[in-house]
This record gives sequence, structure tokens and C-alpha cells, in this order.
Amino acid sequence: MVGIFYQLTDYLQAGGPVMVPLLILSIVMWFLIINRVIYMRRLFYKNMPRRKAGEFVKMNCSPDAGFQGVNALLVREFLSKRSMNPETDAYILDETVMNLVSAMDRHLAMITVLSGIAPLLGLLGTVTGMITTFDVITVFGTGNAKAMAGGISEALITTQTGLLVSIPGLYMSGFLNKRSINLKYRIAATGMYLKRYL
Repeated sequence: MVGIFYQLTDYLQAGGPVMVPLLILSIVMWFLIINRVIYMRRLFYKNMPRRKAGEFVKMNCSPDAGFQGVNALLVREFLSKRSMNPETDAYILDETVMNLVSAMDRHLAMITVLSGIAPLLGLLGTVTGMITTFDVITVFGTGNAKAMAGGISEALITTQTGLLVSIPGLYMSGFLNKRSINLKYRIAATGMYLKRYL
């Protein structure tokens, strides 16, 4: 374990000053991705049928803990705000649907932006590494291959790290966007279905 820590430290030092922002960006991005994966998985898990959701609305009874899906969440949110006036309840149901639909997109834009920034930071590291290499050439000429290798190594490591952070981030962003669209469709369809029970 200690050996891995030292290898990681050496890798970060070899990449130069751009590696710290890349590391922070990666941690934040994966924290948001894990947050969204857990949240959306919970909404897919043990989802109640629409007919059952309609029965709960008709009886004005909140679903028990056995129902954890997106339909159960919609019913709970709606019943907590319900006024028992059918006309007002239709507006409350629409507002609840809109709130839940907007909650599906939370943090997704940030994940996409962070995964897009990562290769740009890698490119910045490439530029700083090449500047270091040319500084060495200016001082020592082409005779000091070891000093030149440090700058080239910095350039390549930051480019590699930027791509390693960006590619999985972009994949997960697309995956989460598809799940979000699926959940938004389910929420909207259930909201339309529940109006007949108001």
C-alpha cells in the first residue's frame, strides 16, 4: 500500500503543476457521478406500477417503504402538497412532476463540463512540459538528454492523465443522460396517468 502511494506521488510530481488541478477535477467529477448513479438506481429499483400509484392517490395514502421507485417518489411528493381540491391538485401534480423532472438533470451538466475540461488541462500540461524542454535546450543545448526528457515526460504524462480522466467521464455523462431521459419519461407518463384519480 505504501509502495502504491509513493508511485502515485512520483507520477504526480513527474506530471508537473497541472496534475493537482487534474486530480481535484477527477475527484469532484467521480463524486458527482457516483452520487447520480446511486440516486438514479434507487429510482429504478422496486418501482411501483402506475395502477398501484393511482390507488394510493385515490385513497390519499402515502406508499410504504417497500416502494422506492420513481412512481412512489412522485406519489409521496404529490400527497405531501395535496389540497383535496381537484382543480388545484391538478396544478400541484404538474408542479411536482416538473420539480422531479428538473431534479433528474441535477449535476449532469457539471459532469459533462468537468469531463470536457480534463483534456484541456492535459493540453495545458503538454504546453508547460514543452516550455520546460525548450528552456533546457536554451541553457544546455541538445547535449543534456536527461534534462530534456523531464520536460517531455511532463508533457506526455499530463496529456495521458487528461485523457484518462475525460474518456470515462464522457461515457458516464452519456449513460446518466440516457437514464435521466428514461426517468423523466416515466415521471411525465405517471403524472398524466394520475390525473384521472384526482
